[in-house]
Amino acid sequence: MINFNNITPNILVIGDLILDEYLWGDCDRISPEAPVQIIKINNENQLLGGAGNVIHNLKTLGANVDVISVLGNCNSSKRIRELFSDIDISSEYIVTQKKRITPKKSRVIASQQQVVRYDRENTESINDQTQLHVIDTFKKIVNNYDVILISDYGKGFLTKQLTQTIIKVSNDNGKKVLVDPKGHDYSKYKDSFLLTPNIKEASEATNIDIEDDASLIIAIKKLKSDFNLDLSLITLSEKGIAIFGDKFRVHPTKSREVFDVTGAGDTVLASLGFAIACEVDIDSAVQFSNLASGVVVGKIGSATVTMSEVIEYESSLIQQSSSGRIKTKEEISLISEELKSKGKKIIFTNGCFDLLHAGHVQYLEDAKSYGDVLIVGLNSDDSVHNLKGKGRPINTQLDRAIILAALEAIDYVVIFNEDTPYELIKKIKPNTLVKGADYEGKEVIGEDIADKMILVKYIDNKSSSITIKKIENSLKD
Repeated sequence: MINFNNITPNILVIGDLILDEYLWGDCDRISPEAPVQIIKINNENQLLGGAGNVIHNLKTLGANVDVISVLGNCNSSKRIRELFSDIDISSEYIVTQKKRITPKKSRVIASQQQVVRYDRENTESINDQTQLHVIDTFKKIVNNYDVILISDYGKGFLTKQLTQTIIKVSNDNGKKVLVDPKGHDYSKYKDSFLLTPNIKEASEATNIDIEDDASLIIAIKKLKSDFNLDLSLITLSEKGIAIFGDKFRVHPTKSREVFDVTGAGDTVLASLGFAIACEVDIDSAVQFSNLASGVVVGKIGSATVTMSEVIEYESSLIQQSSSGRIKTKEEISLISEELKSKGKKIIFTNGCFDLLHAGHVQYLEDAKSYGDVLIVGLNSDDSVHNLKGKGRPINTQLDRAIILAALEAIDYVVIFNEDTPYELIKKIKPNTLVKGADYEGKEVIGEDIADKMILVKYIDNKSSSITIKKIENSLKD
């Protein structure tokens, strides 16, 4: 995956804010009053919807985010401000327009299935005074951001005049504008960097029935030409994302059980915006977006995605490949945090593992038995040479890592260049540290970090050094 280490982009989201309400319950009978289910509500929660979900996704991915929008002075408006405060997002640039009704979508969920949704909203356009206030605010702050995202839900905030002004001011200041569009008239998004319509939306905007690759290519080219886009995109649901810039290509997504597509479009916009703000090329950005969306559709309700979830999901897709289990220190740190948040017990051990033998395999299988996930720290070639001396290692660090990662007992392998794995252990913070029984009575590096330490007995007369000695003796004979 793309290395986003130490990059924190500044992103501004402009769009319709919606309060998403979820009522969770069970159903075991039909109403005697009408042929409808009776749902017994056990729990309810409220989340940021619309542009708010884009913002929340950006926040969990690690961006600095601000928002420009309009709310009313109703209870839903108050609740949205509270939800922003909960995730440390400022409401400084949110305008209050009196008597405006902020959209609220209420969903009833029974047995993990959405039963019904009912909406409260007013889609009238914002008034001229509010529009001028938004434009004035935007002009003052536009240069504070790497990328501008427009999330249009058709609720009356993003008028054609306002949207075109935002795009013109952004272009004048060298800022890319990414838009999640709504409605049939895409002229309001003219001169954007890119749009993210799905097949249905793109068909309606171009009046082209997209039913095969040929019609898809015609439609995606028409979008780029008609609306003067830098790049043209169409999202293809489970098939991935199509792009047209100088040439047409499709980046397929990976198959996964889909629980709920609610908010998937928000995640596409957020993840694309995040990657492009980090100056990633468009093809890599789309691949990252496919991964992020793959995580979200596996959840129920408008959902967010973290960088660690994306890394873990990518690993699960290439689990059959040994190289997919080899991680950097930064990646394993994020993965470890995510695993622990899910209650997984992490075991850590380390070594040179120069010539893998039965003793190693037995030791690693024993180590895995003490928890859920086994992470192995592997000494780099330079580290092995410093520890073992001339002629070592026999196998390169990549060869050793791939062989280790192929073992069923091992979940992740991380190469470290220091003589000891102390800094790596600090990043992982394992629940259990495992070492060989020959460390009995000795100080073990990292035992001050792990919750507990366990010593595992080696198989007698099994070691890389013994194997190398046998090979040397056989060559002499």
